[in-house]
Amino acid sequence: MKRFRFALMIAATLACAVPAAAQSYQPPRTPDGKPDLQGTWTNSSITTLERGNASLPLVLNPEQIKRMEDSRAQLVAADAAPTTTQTAPPAGRDPGGYNAFWLDRGARVGVVKGEARSSWITDPPNGRLPLSDEGRKRVGAILAKRNEEGPEGMNPADRCLIGSRGSGGPPMLNNLYNNTYQIVQTPDAVMIDVEMMHDARIIRIGEKHKPAALAQWLGDSVGHWDGDTLVVVTRGWNHWHGNYEPVYLSENATVTERFTRTGKDEITYAFVVEDPAFYTQTWKGEMVFTPSNGPVYEFACHEGNYALQHILQGARVRETKKK
Repeated sequence: MKRFRFALMIAATLACAVPAAAQSYQPPRTPDGKPDLQGTWTNSSITTLERGNASLPLVLNPEQIKRMEDSRAQLVAADAAPTTTQTAPPAGRDPGGYNAFWLDRGARVGVVKGEARSSWITDPPNGRLPLSDEGRKRVGAILAKRNEEGPEGMNPADRCLIGSRGSGGPPMLNNLYNNTYQIVQTPDAVMIDVEMMHDARIIRIGEKHKPAALAQWLGDSVGHWDGDTLVVVTRGWNHWHGNYEPVYLSENATVTERFTRTGKDEITYAFVVEDPAFYTQTWKGEMVFTPSNGPVYEFACHEGNYALQHILQGARVRETKKK
């Protein structure tokens, strides 16, 4: 018990010390004097957007951290164990997807401002998306279309149009795999190359938003510097992207992101989502990007992906039989 209390005291001390150190950190500078955000980064983590376990607090204690990380390690070990059968799965049964070797779900809980977090969402306090009744109806209508036959029933990621599970953002969320991002910076723009689907976000510095009629994938992002923090405001998603989970966004939504170099190996990333069409309140979150151990590799989604081709072929065959 004494050891556990001592560990808690150390964790509390670190939680207070790290933000103070981050505030005094002087980031490297680009030739025009701005903080240098460039490099290859990852947000891979056990922590996810929403809090899966409602009983957990936002800030985890050492015992809770160990339990979550041990559980992930056990799942990876079990997945890597030799198979016990040499026979194929029964006909008609789902054979399963990728094994853990191909995934990038992280092995550690996310640490933001020295605190181990159970969710990226910080407000509301329960760590859940604050969907309104009207928002739930809209989400229900969107998901109902997922059961339609034909390309209209496929989500945009399955059609290789945008990164899955919000990886392209904004806000940019960790995925099952391909959690690498490359940032390239000039005085006039910041480009974020997202490994998943090779989305490329072009953030125009000091510009105005495009007309509302020019709705586009990933939205229209403009940025400015607030001291050493890059502030990015995004609006104007097309409805195909805005209607894709986990973060639903209407035609009037605004997402504000803040990128701050808070350490040699750390970018603190905070975001605010404003969208009364889906949510009861403005909601907020934050995470940390750390250096990736490798580059952004080419993501070839369409090559070898026969799903849409087969869906269309099946639809044509069905139409022929109806005649």
